[in-house]
This record gives sequence, structure tokens and C-alpha cells, in this order.
Amino acid sequence: MENQREKIEKLLLKVKSPSRYIGGELNSVVKDKNKVDVRFAFCFPDSYDIGMSHIGMKILYSLKNARENWWCERVFAPWTDFEELMRENNIPLYGLESLDPIKDFDFIGFTVQYELCYTNILNMLDLAGLNVLAAERDDSDPVVIAGGPCVCNPEPLCDFIDLFVIGEGEEVNLELMDMYEQMKKSGSYDKKTFLRRAAGIKGIYVPSLYNVSYLDDGRIDKVEPACEGVPEKVTKRIIPDLDKVFYPEKFVVPFSEIVHDRAVVEVLRGCIRGCRFCQAGFIYRPFREKSAGTVVKEARSLCESTGYEELSLASLSTSDHSDIEELLTEMTDYTEGEKINLALPSMRIDRFSKTLMEQLSKVRRSGLTFAPEAGTQRLRDVINKNITEDEIFSACKTAFEGGYAGVKLYFMMGLPTETDEDILGISDLAVRIADLYYQMPNRPRGQKLSISISCATFVPKPFTPFQFEPQISIDEINRRQKLLLDSVKSKRYINVSYHNYRISILEAALAKGDRRLGAVIKRAWERGCKFDGWDEMYRYDEWVKAFEDVGADIDFYAHRPMAYDETAPWDHLDYMIDKNFFVRENKRAKDGMTTKSCREQCSGCGVNRAAGRECFG
Repeated sequence: MENQREKIEKLLLKVKSPSRYIGGELNSVVKDKNKVDVRFAFCFPDSYDIGMSHIGMKILYSLKNARENWWCERVFAPWTDFEELMRENNIPLYGLESLDPIKDFDFIGFTVQYELCYTNILNMLDLAGLNVLAAERDDSDPVVIAGGPCVCNPEPLCDFIDLFVIGEGEEVNLELMDMYEQMKKSGSYDKKTFLRRAAGIKGIYVPSLYNVSYLDDGRIDKVEPACEGVPEKVTKRIIPDLDKVFYPEKFVVPFSEIVHDRAVVEVLRGCIRGCRFCQAGFIYRPFREKSAGTVVKEARSLCESTGYEELSLASLSTSDHSDIEELLTEMTDYTEGEKINLALPSMRIDRFSKTLMEQLSKVRRSGLTFAPEAGTQRLRDVINKNITEDEIFSACKTAFEGGYAGVKLYFMMGLPTETDEDILGISDLAVRIADLYYQMPNRPRGQKLSISISCATFVPKPFTPFQFEPQISIDEINRRQKLLLDSVKSKRYINVSYHNYRISILEAALAKGDRRLGAVIKRAWERGCKFDGWDEMYRYDEWVKAFEDVGADIDFYAHRPMAYDETAPWDHLDYMIDKNFFVRENKRAKDGMTTKSCREQCSGCGVNRAAGRECFG
């Protein structure tokens, strides 16, 4: 009988990037399954190229495999060419390390990094040979779990997932799997009992144990436990000390190039800023740093075990590390000697200095990206970006003096209170940066100036001060995009690109959606929707039909303002930030008032108090 590997290998020459599907990469973990008690399929619901770049998977993969009797394997969404062949040849979705069907594993876990992967979750469950509906799966099926930033509002996925991990996963995953292993060994396991017990672990949300009721106008009335012993609010888990938390010494090294093909070291978690549009800046609080010594130690281990010649320091804002210059000095002492390129992908304009630039340019010069987010100071104050025009020009001047002949600038369109003047301010800012370049006597010679404007459509997200705001309509987005494009006269050196605004509308609906959207997601998947985050795959018309098929209104979720006292779909989840704080910040935005960073003045979000930590003094 033909084994699984032979079946797969026969098909690989028929697909793009066959190395995605066969495993065997350097540092991948292979175990004797006869000596394993718990098997975990870590699923990234997007392509291998995207998923292999995800730092969370790298951490949890190594953490779980550190247990001799646990085996965690990687699973990615097969691209459409290989999926078609899998279905034709009856090959179920499998783990890359063993090539065994994941239907036979104990856990199937999804990391949910963005809303546009929801249909891929259903497609992967179906490819595995499982019913996509949690209620239709029985004790013989794996426990299906999910975590990641999007599960701060898990409600649209509740029909499909058995339990959600709320917050950071290093500790709670181990506690959950320990409980499962003990129940299995004692012979007391059944899924219903397991889920009831799991709901008692801090950071675990079991949606089947909660009831949702609605008002006549379609808004949520309340979310409450369906039985005794279930917490009214599920509180997120946090790791208190990043110097003591597990971090892998090895990464799996892919055979082919991936999106972020480099070693990555996490520098800090959380953010001291309070940008009102930024979900990550709030849900990842409180702010915690790794020491310079820990970062350098982890960087050395990774570079030596993988052979990577590029290293990235990852965080929401690496330049906000309290010892950033000491950290970079220690890092460059190592990277310069080893000829390793050092990258800081998250750079604040107001923290960009000549010293910082010189240190980053010692090995190999990387491109510079800044994010003003808005074209006028008025709107930057509304969103609490807390950078001035002078700081923008100063950062660009420093870059040009250092030999850079171009910058990439990120903006958003459709922000609350935005006017046409704010839109025109984007092109005006780019023109004045160009003027600055040409007025400099010591500007780089022999290089063509390049200013790239990348403009995304604003998406209101849960757990932000702008969660109450509506997204602007399709017609209005289209009008404002045209206004910006027409205003750019110097297209020779200023380039404007847009994100697909039709994707942003679906993203807004799913981000703020409730449980009723589960039926929409399922219907969209049945209509062939998958890989929705890819422009070439996205089928907006099919999503519109899916909403219509189940009698749901996309405008209700994406384009409707929420009252301050409205029960949000996520209000029963505690991310340790007081909702009143978000209300205050929303009101301050409308008044054009800024709020200082945490290091300058406590804004009273409440996260450190809730976590039993001291706030900045």
C-alpha cells in the first residue's frame, strides 16, 4: 500500500513551491509517535511563506516540543494548486513533521493574526476531514483551539472553535495540555468535562458555556455564563518577566525564501504610546522589556543555530526600549563582527537619531520606513500619534544626511474627523520632504529621490478608543483615494499605493462582529471564499452575497457608530483596560486633545493595576 509520503511526493512537481509541503527542514522536530502522549497541530491559516515568518509559532512550537512526551507539528494552509490535488487524491491535511493526518491529533490550534483568515480556518478543518461546526464534532475529534490578537473579539468564530486562549500563550498552553494529558491517562476524559474544567484556567474562554441575547434593534443585550462555575469575565494572561520567559534557541529554517526570512528576537511587549487607532498598542499592554543581555544572548543562539545573516529586533516600537542605545551598541558589537545585518522594523519618528541610524547602517543599509499616519497636525493630534511636523522633517533630514535617498511613509485614510484638507496634507507633506532633500547641499549624489506613500483604509478595532467609530462608506473611500491621487503632481519621485478598501470593509465587519457572523463566514466559505487577505483571491461580491444569504447586514457591523454604553460583543473579555478609559480617549480625540506617553504621564488605562504591577513613576 502506498504510504502518505509517496502519495505527496508524486504530486510535488505539479505545484508551485513544493518545499512548502514536505517538511524535513533544518531544526524541525521529529519524534517517535509511539512515545508521545499528546500531539498538537499548530495551524497557521495562511500560506507557508507567511506562516513561517510568524514569531509566535516559533515560540510555542519549541516550547511544546521541549516536553519529551508532547509533539507539536506545523500546519499551513495549502495554496489552491496543492489543495486541489489533495482533494483529488484523498490526502487529508497533515502535520509537516510526520505527514500524519491532523484529524488523529489531540489538539488542533489556530493562531488568528488577522480577520481575513477566517474562511481559511474553516477550509483547513474541512481538509482535515472534520466538521467545521464545533457542535457537530464529538469526543473522538481533536480539541480545536485558537489564540492570537484577533481573538480579543472571538465571537465571529465561536461556531467553529472549542476554546480560545485570551492573551499570551506560553503558560496557559502548558496548563491546558497538562490538564488534558492527566484526564486522558486517568481515563476520565470527555470533551464536555474537559471544556468545563478548562474554563477555570485563567485566560481560557469556552464560548459554548456562554449565552448571548439581543435587543430588538439587533444590538447585543448581554453575554452571560450558561452554567455555574464559569467566570462572568475572562481575563487575559500575561507573562510578567520577559527575561525569564521561554525563547527558542533554534528556528526551523525553510528550504525556500519566506516573507521575513531572518532571525528574529523579541525585544519588548506592549507599548507606552496611546495611538487611538492601534489595537496592538492596547491589547499587548502592559509594557515589558527584555534586558540588553538577554536580547544579545538570544540573538547569538539563533544566528549560530540557523546560519541567518540578517537579524530583526521585533516589537511594537523597539526604539522605545529604555536602554535602546546600550542595546544597539551591544548588538552591533556582535553583528558587525559576524557581518550580520541588523534591522529595526518598528521605528518611531521621534526616536530616530543620527546615532541610531549610524549603528543600523554599520553592516548593510536597510530601507527606512516612517509612519506619520495622518497628513496634518490636527489629525495627528486626533489619533494621538504624538509626533510633530518638525520631528518628521528632522527624521527625514537625518536620513538624507546619512546617505539615504528615499523614505517610505505610511498613512491611513478615513480616520475619525478626517476632512479633505487632511487628505491633501498627505501629498503636501511628501512634497515638502522632497523640497527638503533638494535644498540640502550635502544630499546623496547620484541617487534618485524616492518617496513612497502607502495608504491604508482605517479599520475601527475592539479595545481601542476608536472602537465606537464607524468606517466610512465605499463611495467615500473611493472619493478620498482619487482626491489624494489627483493631488500628487510630482509623480516622478512620489509614488502612491493603496490597500484594497473592499478588504478593509470586510475586516471592519469581522473585527466588530458578533456570533451571528459565524453563519456569514460559513456561507462565504461554501461560496468558495478563502485566502481573503490576498488581493488576487479576494471575492468581495461573494461575501456580499453571503451576508444576503443569511440575512445579515454588513453596514450594521462596519459602518454603524457604537454608543458608549452599548454592550460590545467583546465586553465579557477582560484585557485589563477600563472601558471608561476608551470612552475618555474617544472624547479627547473629538476635542483634538492629545494624551502623553506612559513614561511622561499615566493616562489611567488601569492595566498595570489590574495586573498587580507598578506603573511608570
